[in-house]
Amino acid sequence: MVSFDDTNRYFLQRQRMVETDLKGRDINDLRVLEAMAALPRELFVKPEYAAQAYADHPLAIGLGQTISQPYIVGLMTQCLKLTGSEIALEIGTGSGYQTAILARLCSRVYTIERFGELSARAQTVLGNLGIGNVEFFVGDGSSGWPEEGMQFDRILVTAAVPAIPAPLEKQLSEGGLLAAPVGDLWNQTLEVYKKEHGRMHKTTLCGCRFVKLVGQYGFPES
Repeated sequence: MVSFDDTNRYFLQRQRMVETDLKGRDINDLRVLEAMAALPRELFVKPEYAAQAYADHPLAIGLGQTISQPYIVGLMTQCLKLTGSEIALEIGTGSGYQTAILARLCSRVYTIERFGELSARAQTVLGNLGIGNVEFFVGDGSSGWPEEGMQFDRILVTAAVPAIPAPLEKQLSEGGLLAAPVGDLWNQTLEVYKKEHGRMHKTTLCGCRFVKLVGQYGFPES
């Protein structure tokens, strides 16, 4: 059970995160800031890491996966330029924290996770928060959403890929945006693509490091 003191402590930590790690590092999209100021990040981490939930570094969530640091979550969300009407695809549900932020900022979110245990845990947390505009799928995220003909206004890849998977490029709508960490197993760059006239136009934001996306169009298992 979370005590009043814990609730107050997390609220203050959340405010510090917004002011220092987000606003202090050029995250200026008001909708992104409001979403991250409202969402209880401590619910998405393991209980033993709750005290570190708002520290600006990734945390392990089990099965070799992590929850990204707040700044990277804010940056990746901001670069999607969400207005509220978008249908988004997330590759890598993980803890469900990024999923929940997208759900607050989009019309509907579709999210794919390779590990059923993580997907189930995320579904529980989002359900407890009353977030219902999310469709979950367990499978190979590099192959895109399994339903034929699906198109998405925004696609967010939350694990490293050696190149943008062809199925994701196909499922991105004309005029849509896709953000992903692209590179090798040790170092990647955060890249944003806009699809115009069927072609992908790239903008590079910064260096980063994510766990690998395993799948047919990602990295091999080992």
